[in-house]
Amino acid sequence: MTAPLLVIVDAANVVGSVPDGWWRDRHGAAERLRDRLAADGLPGHPGAVDIVLVVEGAARAVRSVPGVRVEAAPGSGDDRLVDLVGAAGDRPCLVVTADRELRRRVTALGAQVTGPRAVPR
Repeated sequence: MTAPLLVIVDAANVVGSVPDGWWRDRHGAAERLRDRLAADGLPGHPGAVDIVLVVEGAARAVRSVPGVRVEAAPGSGDDRLVDLVGAAGDRPCLVVTADRELRRRVTALGAQVTGPRAVPR
């Protein structure tokens, strides 16, 4: 049996892709993203998925909910994302980010990437 797709979401990058005032409440914006992912999953991926939301900075206190595991990066969120992809081994992995350097780093480890528009609004 194949492991479900591991979807790792760069919270800061996805939240920052929509100019909706997120900068006034980074924690709240990350919680809203988490809740959308928990409710809707990742459109276009109808099979089983494991969603991990990587948070950093003011959003570090965001907690996991059923359907979305939250990983608080102790330092750089990008470094934590790369670590998670590396730990996935041969498991299929999709990273949600628009960050070009992060995309380069995770694809070098075998992950697929998609942009923030893949996440429900």
